[in-house]
Amino acid sequence: MSVYIVMLGPPGAGKGTQAAVLAKKLAIPHISTGDLFRHHMREKSELGRLAQSFIDRGDLVPDEVTIAMVRERLAQPDCRRGAILDGFPRTTAQAEAIEHTLQDVCRGCVRLVPFVTAPAATLVDRLAGRLTCRAKGHVYHRTLNPPRVAGTCDVDGSELYQRDDDSEETVRRRIQVYSEQTTPLIEYYRDKGMLVEIDGDRPIEDVTADLMAAVKAD
Repeated sequence: MSVYIVMLGPPGAGKGTQAAVLAKKLAIPHISTGDLFRHHMREKSELGRLAQSFIDRGDLVPDEVTIAMVRERLAQPDCRRGAILDGFPRTTAQAEAIEHTLQDVCRGCVRLVPFVTAPAATLVDRLAGRLTCRAKGHVYHRTLNPPRVAGTCDVDGSELYQRDDDSEETVRRRIQVYSEQTTPLIEYYRDKGMLVEIDGDRPIEDVTADLMAAVKAD
């Protein structure tokens, strides 16, 4: 049976980390919409150029462009057994579009929606201390996961830096915006009986264990 999962959680809750771990354990792709955007813009694909045109004007990329990227990715052979969607949908309209896409392209549907949560103070601490490598985007943390050599990526030796959107003021705003934007989506999935709340304010292994239990119980 195919397993399609939508991962939800505010910035800093560990949603992306858990999505990657879960994808490996279930042997299905982890589809991050952020990665999709970067790939298409780097490759200068038609969708990538279209997305870039909106970004360059300071506009939000329309849903239809993002959905087209996700649809194209879900149509690839490695998604036939399932996939984990990370970063999309963020609204009920997007959720409905994803359902139609899965039914049309994969003959499947979303089975489970883990909602990884953590207190605001934890989210701010995690993000404000985050460091990212310039070459490949490997992520570290000043205190929770520091590099072996300060300022240098353990994997490729590139410079580590703090993203502009990881400053404390910006982080607090991002958390607020996420909460306001996704509350209807959380209720949408809760009403459908798909939502499972997961406490993300614990060691990674404990969170993963709860996620795997939720998948097996589904």
